[in-house]
Amino acid sequence: MRGKFLTNIVLTIIWVFLTGSFEVVNFVFGFIVTFLILWIISSKDTQTEKYFKLIPKLISFIFFFLWEVIKANIQVAYEVITPQNKMKPGIVALPLEAKTDTEITLLANLVTLTPGTLSLDVSEDKNVLYIHAMYVHDKQEFINEIKNGFERKLLGILR
Repeated sequence: MRGKFLTNIVLTIIWVFLTGSFEVVNFVFGFIVTFLILWIISSKDTQTEKYFKLIPKLISFIFFFLWEVIKANIQVAYEVITPQNKMKPGIVALPLEAKTDTEITLLANLVTLTPGTLSLDVSEDKNVLYIHAMYVHDKQEFINEIKNGFERKLLGILR
């Protein structure tokens, strides 16, 4: 999988030099074009298939995370500039499907990077992540949002 990624990067750099445009948009376009070319000409070996499934999931996750951060920033900023208090802070115990230290750490960091939420602790048996949130109107809905959003997408990339 690393070989395909490095090939993709090298071909993207060649694309950028051949076009003569060193803008980010051209780099992204070159990456997409070379990704598609590698996908079309590649054989059906399992490592190659894994790379071609991972990259779209990763790109989707990046856009999902950016959207969640933007939404949370707007929500927190609105809370700061308006006199009304719509906050209902709380601590939620999130049952984890993530099992490895890497999975748990990445999930906890993603939650913490989103404004209005903060990962507090992980249980000794690594089955529960404790999260403080500014807006916990319904605990089960909050848990479902994290599990069906961050955790599911993160585990889809890592597993």
